[in-house]
Amino acid sequence: MKRIVLSFILFSFLITFSKNADAQFSFLKNIYNPYNETPFTLEGGLSIGMMNCMTDLGGKAGVGKGFIKDLNANKYKFSFGLFGTITYQDAIAARLEWTRGNVAASDEVLSTLSNKDIAYARFSRGLNFQSSINEMSLLTEIHPLPFFIKWSAMNQDELRFSPYLLGGIGYFSFNPKANLNGELIDLHPLRTEGQGFSQYPDRKTYSLHQVNFPVGIGVKYKLPGDVVNIRAEFVYRFLSTDYLDDCSTTYINSDYFQSNGLAGVQLNNAYQLSDRDPGYGGFAEGHFQRGNPNSKDSYFTFNLKVGVNLTALTSSDY
Repeated sequence: MKRIVLSFILFSFLITFSKNADAQFSFLKNIYNPYNETPFTLEGGLSIGMMNCMTDLGGKAGVGKGFIKDLNANKYKFSFGLFGTITYQDAIAARLEWTRGNVAASDEVLSTLSNKDIAYARFSRGLNFQSSINEMSLLTEIHPLPFFIKWSAMNQDELRFSPYLLGGIGYFSFNPKANLNGELIDLHPLRTEGQGFSQYPDRKTYSLHQVNFPVGIGVKYKLPGDVVNIRAEFVYRFLSTDYLDDCSTTYINSDYFQSNGLAGVQLNNAYQLSDRDPGYGGFAEGHFQRGNPNSKDSYFTFNLKVGVNLTALTSSDY
């Protein structure tokens, strides 16, 4: 609820900023816009789509290849969001967006491998995770067509289709969980790789709230009447963490769980979820690779968006 209230406050700020900008830069109307219309357009809308991730878990047969070559196509999850934009001259836009979705990955996708397959170690690892994602992002859209078409020569049909690039900064929350005997267990408190243990001073406890860096591409189409538009969009998030899936580096000595305060159910869960195959990994401290610390995790979305031109709706000429 707090995030929804914050989103409403920020969206209201966008509306106020748009009105002030229109008043302060009214002199631009006659210079850049021969039709004497406001150069700023305020838009609000919603998006629905699919979310997926690239982490250390899962993948395809053979040596782990990373990025799209190890994409788990069966792990797409539903996502949705709300957004507001302020666009200048159909060319540059600032967008505030809230996105909600889920990500997941599992080594079970490697279950068809034989013991002789080179990816057997990843299958034997047997890890899985899932997490909800809550994200607030501030993005810049660049629509290149207006830079190549003079404003005086433009008409609505010429800009009905508008491809664009986008990039910016986001703030997101996540909370990796693993399925253990049909029950979802929070992984963060278990410190499965010794995060925060004195025995591993280089492994810091990771935060469940972090900054990301979204980049993407899209295409926008204005429906006749120029009030409603639809978009198709792909956005990839670069993360600074390798613990989206609670997996990053090597196995630890299981004796350290108890000496660092874990007890009871948590201790038992830590034993089981840090190494799902003791017969293979044997909790061999620092000997077997659990994840790849040299490759950060990421997640991405494919979205369809519907936007409404609020400036046109509130215009006295509409």
